[in-house]
Amino acid sequence: MRILYGISAICLLISVLLGTPAVAQAQAALPAGSQGVVAQVSFVDPADLQRLVVQYDVWRVDHHTRRATVWLTRAELRQVQAQDRRVEIDQAATEGVIAARAALNATANAAARTAGIPGFACYRTVEETYASMAQLAADFPELVATVTLGESWQWRNSAGAAGYQLSGIVLTNRKVMGPKPVFFLMASIHARELTTAETAMRFAEQLARGYGHDPDATWLLDYTEIHIAPQVNPDGRKKVEAGLDWRKNVNNDFCAYDPFRFGVDLNRNSSFKWGQCTGFGCSTTDACSLLYRGVSIASEPETQALESYLRTIFRDARGAQNGDAAPADTPGLMISLHSYFPKILFPWGWTTTPAPNGQALQTLARKFGFYTGYPACQSGATGCIYLTDGTTDDFAYGELGVAAYTFELGTTFFQSCTDYESSILTPTLASLTYAAKAAVQPYITPAGPEVITATLAITGPIQAGDVVTLTATADDSRFFSGDYGDEPVQAIQAMRFAMNEPSWTTCATQRALTPLDGAFDSAVESAAAVIDTHGWLPGRYLLLVEAQDTNGVWGAPTGVFLDVTDAAGALPETPYRPRLTPCDVVYFPFLGK
Repeated sequence: MRILYGISAICLLISVLLGTPAVAQAQAALPAGSQGVVAQVSFVDPADLQRLVVQYDVWRVDHHTRRATVWLTRAELRQVQAQDRRVEIDQAATEGVIAARAALNATANAAARTAGIPGFACYRTVEETYASMAQLAADFPELVATVTLGESWQWRNSAGAAGYQLSGIVLTNRKVMGPKPVFFLMASIHARELTTAETAMRFAEQLARGYGHDPDATWLLDYTEIHIAPQVNPDGRKKVEAGLDWRKNVNNDFCAYDPFRFGVDLNRNSSFKWGQCTGFGCSTTDACSLLYRGVSIASEPETQALESYLRTIFRDARGAQNGDAAPADTPGLMISLHSYFPKILFPWGWTTTPAPNGQALQTLARKFGFYTGYPACQSGATGCIYLTDGTTDDFAYGELGVAAYTFELGTTFFQSCTDYESSILTPTLASLTYAAKAAVQPYITPAGPEVITATLAITGPIQAGDVVTLTATADDSRFFSGDYGDEPVQAIQAMRFAMNEPSWTTCATQRALTPLDGAFDSAVESAAAVIDTHGWLPGRYLLLVEAQDTNGVWGAPTGVFLDVTDAAGALPETPYRPRLTPCDVVYFPFLGK
């Protein structure tokens, strides 16, 4: 979660809750002094909530009931109970924490174990993540390349003898010329949030392995540049893999006397609005706090690496004043994966005032919410979560004008593999796929209709000269905001498909679809087009279908393959992307050559 995680050590149940031998055994096996509970703690108003946030390890907030889910050590529990608050110990949640930490601790130092983080085999370790990136680049050299963003704190301070370089991958078809819109996905800036790095890797693998087989993965890698940094706090993640519940990096220049509390919260260390929350609390100068922002602006090598990399891949599209908006057609999108809340968050976090592009940011957040089922809100707004400063998404938007988001995944930091695989991974991958689709114009495209199906009335390849019908359905109402307002819905007024290239390139050939019910006049429409392939060359054609609403906004495309064989029924050895007309350069006018 972006502001509230990282416990001093492994979570335990305090003695008053030890009701079974299994629980007692788990406590005895863990370090003394780390006992604690999950509790529901009341707060009076946003300012009171900020006091809780800066002092304790707040995991989740319910603004309707004015209760926060908080991890409290034994001493902290006594403090909170003395504050005339309502405090209810959540025994089931506490026991769940104990079970997860015990599983992690039991195998953390085992001489032999299976792959994955101890006790959580579905999540790759730092080394396994790095090896997977290297293997993906080796398996798909034309689509994937590894990249180094910078260094971790341990690496820099040991001259490479310990710690890690911050590694990532870039996914794009380098044979297709650019420039291309950029989507940057980062994960695990808070070490204990297990779902995040794995989700980033699964997304990369889905794209690379889907190229040439899945139409959307194919056109996205042809016409988008996707940068993924799955482990941006690798030093901290190794603490977790060793059995600790760790949030920050491992900078021990401050608070070194506490072996469980040193480090800097990298998501409070960014240079934009560092230490400049407009409300009570936010980040802190207390070096032992979970929200310690560091000794100075962007003081940590991990932060420096991220900011430098973002400035390299995105151009600056926003003015220097707080109220300066990025132009509506600004390309590029950034997402930071966190856990847990769950919510979709967007800037600003440092103030309750809406960002100048706030309406467009909200629209895309609600689109993400449709896939994940997570409420979507401005992170610093009253009733969303709480104020934050020095965060990565505020930096990306505030410094560069990039549409930036935080995804809070799941229902716990140490999500079970069963829950992760069954209920979190698939909807998150769907939302990330949509994010990549929208990266071309994220302040415009999400307001348009989404093509939810595109099918051809055939069961396999056809021969040149055959006629085939393309049918598609579009929907302008696929949004979810939770309790944070409603997204306007318009009728659909047109549908079209482009051949082989997206409609925004100069090479695209576009054709209209006709409404099946005779008129485009509702928020959900189905339409069709008859395609005559006379004169077509053999090969695999990519049809990209789009829909437009009555405000004139075209939504993101959805692809479908059409295979055309020669007279002998064969496809070319390299069947994808034959052209109907000569076109040597793919050109995005709003990006420049």
